[in-house]
Amino acid sequence: MLEERGERIHPASLQMASEVEHIDSEQGEHDLHCFQAWRRMDEILLGNFMLIHDLVAEEDYDLCIGDEAWELDYYLHENPEQKRSAYAWLTDFVGWLPMPDGGEREAFLTADYNAEMIAHIARSPRIRDRAIFVGAPEDIVPDAFGPNLPLIREWTEEHYDFSGDYITGFDPTGVANRTSLREELGYAPGERVCIVTVGGSGVGGHLLRRVIASFPEAKRLVSELRMLVVAGPRIDPQTLPRHEGMEFKAYVPDLYRHLAACDLAVVQGGLTTTMELTANNRPFLYFPLRNHFEQNFHVRHRLERYGAGRCLDFDTSTPEVIAEAIADELGKPVTYRSVDPRAAQRVAIRIAELI
Repeated sequence: MLEERGERIHPASLQMASEVEHIDSEQGEHDLHCFQAWRRMDEILLGNFMLIHDLVAEEDYDLCIGDEAWELDYYLHENPEQKRSAYAWLTDFVGWLPMPDGGEREAFLTADYNAEMIAHIARSPRIRDRAIFVGAPEDIVPDAFGPNLPLIREWTEEHYDFSGDYITGFDPTGVANRTSLREELGYAPGERVCIVTVGGSGVGGHLLRRVIASFPEAKRLVSELRMLVVAGPRIDPQTLPRHEGMEFKAYVPDLYRHLAACDLAVVQGGLTTTMELTANNRPFLYFPLRNHFEQNFHVRHRLERYGAGRCLDFDTSTPEVIAEAIADELGKPVTYRSVDPRAAQRVAIRIAELI
């Protein structure tokens, strides 16, 4: 994808340890305990930091941008003398939050992690030359970092700049003409197009199979239904069950254009895809992964602020329930809070000041 965009990929990228393989090894049935998985990947994070450490020692760079590059941010704060260039840090959530199933132990650990991060920033405020939250202050959850710790929103407002809105990577006005876009993408006027996509890890396989199982009933309810299943790089489409009238792809270039053209999308609870749908005012069903604190708290809070999407629980969503939800939501008129396409420009200006 990057090569198609004309981007240069540093050869050292091939030496980076895979985080997604670790994430896949931690998954359950539509279940990813994100915080606990993070706690068990120290070797990967440290190894990748050392790769970057050696790279910037051998080559001269003016700026390093860490887009949720947690390993870089953590170990630079632990070793501030290793900073060799201007550094911009970007994230779309702040604060580890405990899942209810984790009990008192997880509540203690997440608060401890948050306290360590707060201490890092207080001790070495010059590590981050720019800290940018991708969004607005209102997109931040109202929770505290933990007992006797600051409120997340107030602390973030003191220590971050804000893009003002989410950065989708495209201008929604460029896909505003859905009629011509659908024709260009091969969708017929009378079809009701449903796109199912679950991101880049393998944890989405269970949701894909549940939605596939719902297709015969959904098709009975909506005879014009056309469903495109995008499996992603970690799920082989050949391993998925099939029904007549469904399409399967591993990868779709410029998927956001298909999402803009569809009548409905069924997705996990990841922020990027759901905000692409929000920016394009498309109805969608989303299923946050069980025990994934970011999807269940941070992402859901933001989507509720935009009035976007319909959240469903995987455990109680049988194929029949999903089929009915698909029929109910297909093509439903929606009016979400608008997503400002100038957010990327604001961030670019702030980062460019460092060069």
